[in-house]
Amino acid sequence: MNAEYDLIVVGSGAGALVAAIRAAELGLKPVVIEKAELVGGTSATSGGGIWIPCNHDMPRAGVKDDLRTAFRYLKNCAKGLASDERVLAYVETAKDMARWLDSIGVKYRSMARYADYYPHIDGSLPGGRTMDPVDFNARKLGHEALETLRPTCPGQLIFGRMQMNAFEARTILARERKAKLVIMWIMLRYMIDYPWRKKSNRDRRLCGGQAMMGSLYAALRRRQVPLMRGTALRSLLVEDGRVVGVVAQQGEREITLRAAKAVVLAAGGFERNQQMREQYLPQPTDQTWTATPPECNTGDAIRAGQAVGGALHLMAHSWGAPTLFVPKEEKYRTLFIERSLPGCLVVNARGERFVNESCPYPEFQQAMYAEHERMGGAIPAWIVFDAEFRRKYPIGPLAPGEAVPDSRLRKSWLNVVYWKDDTLAGLAAQIGVDAAGLAASVAKMNDYAKSGVDADYGRGGNVFDRYYGDDHVQPNPNLAPIGTAPFYAIRLWPGEIGTKGGLLTDIDARVLDEQGRVIEGLYCVGNNSASVMGPSYAGAGSTLGPAMTFAWRAAAHMAGQPIALQHRELLGTAG
Repeated sequence: MNAEYDLIVVGSGAGALVAAIRAAELGLKPVVIEKAELVGGTSATSGGGIWIPCNHDMPRAGVKDDLRTAFRYLKNCAKGLASDERVLAYVETAKDMARWLDSIGVKYRSMARYADYYPHIDGSLPGGRTMDPVDFNARKLGHEALETLRPTCPGQLIFGRMQMNAFEARTILARERKAKLVIMWIMLRYMIDYPWRKKSNRDRRLCGGQAMMGSLYAALRRRQVPLMRGTALRSLLVEDGRVVGVVAQQGEREITLRAAKAVVLAAGGFERNQQMREQYLPQPTDQTWTATPPECNTGDAIRAGQAVGGALHLMAHSWGAPTLFVPKEEKYRTLFIERSLPGCLVVNARGERFVNESCPYPEFQQAMYAEHERMGGAIPAWIVFDAEFRRKYPIGPLAPGEAVPDSRLRKSWLNVVYWKDDTLAGLAAQIGVDAAGLAASVAKMNDYAKSGVDADYGRGGNVFDRYYGDDHVQPNPNLAPIGTAPFYAIRLWPGEIGTKGGLLTDIDARVLDEQGRVIEGLYCVGNNSASVMGPSYAGAGSTLGPAMTFAWRAAAHMAGQPIALQHRELLGTAG
């Protein structure tokens, strides 16, 4: 099979579909190829948030932002590991890309209370830059197409079936007054939707990454852009120094696809490639710890770009997050939120705390590695909590005990997912943690809960920490005593939601070689490329926001409508 298009997009996540949709709007003929049989990649299993400074929904949310402040913040976050030009290109263009999403039916709303991840960095905001997808009705996509969309993670579902958005999740986890009503509404809406459930057990109310990818997929289908599933990239075609197509594998058959304009690599990172992990990432490392689907993100497109001269950057960095093992699930679960809830602490093998449990998940993973390198015993780490925490809050696959008591948990989970004992000393012995150290850490945490001040790590001392705290707990919504037997522990690993190193690109997502020269005909976005965030994670949506924004810029560039930087005067300003 030999076919020619204007544009070949490799991958089917958010960045990939934005590139294809925008290119089609600009008069180009794109095709999307996807290695897996399911569409959406890790984007479909994500929360779907996008970090968009100065976004169009901020006025409704009562939040003010300006370009200079946003540029200063992101430049400080990047720490010199992303060019100022790329930082500026993102800050300038992201808001326009978000408006365009709205125009094609991919709806977002600003999260007024969801803070940037580094409140201490100049230019941060206490909320508004992160946008959450508006719920999407899968009927607009169609049942047949929905079955080809990669399902969401079990941790994002209520009772394994019903989806919830970020606003509902916070209401439930923070035990707001209306929490039970929200849960009842979600369950009732699902149960009465009997005609749809006759077709599928999947909830047609799509939230988070499902809403984002469902609406993008629907927009792609409306434009009749071909999408070839089960089609894996093998290599890039180069003629006269220009990338002109791809060689791909479909089952037993090898095919060649030619591109008159460009190839866009949007196939994710390398977290599922153990050899690449050992080559680039901090040690120890294991691909099983990651929270991304097993058949995705094996680094194929990064290696293909490298083979034609593309430079690599930020390869030692990832979008880190603590993860935990749940039997029979295809991937490890992330522990994004529960660490912030009051009445738990995280310890190393000596029973000592080493991190603010409520900090952003990338910082948490980095702290695990730093502590392990310093003293050892932090990989794995353990989150420890008591019966009161267990009664009130969910954690990992464990629903709150008042809804699902221990007697109703799967017996196979005991001593695999969670450990339990009537005493702290007994729990310490079970999990191999120093009993005296754990007792001392719990005693200290209990004192902090009384005073409301974590003198060691400042937990609950900023607006980000408190977002997922329990406002009923005072004086600090992130701190509560740990003293009610039985006691529990869950093992945590330094996983990730993706790697952030990849091919180095310019402001239009064109791949650069080791000398900084453009490789003609080759573009790269998302985790396939080196992140504009540098080593940091500016705020929720820092993966998807840049993926979609640079895909939008790339489509404009290859259509002969490049987007010029409007505020170059900021390039010389201090961070």
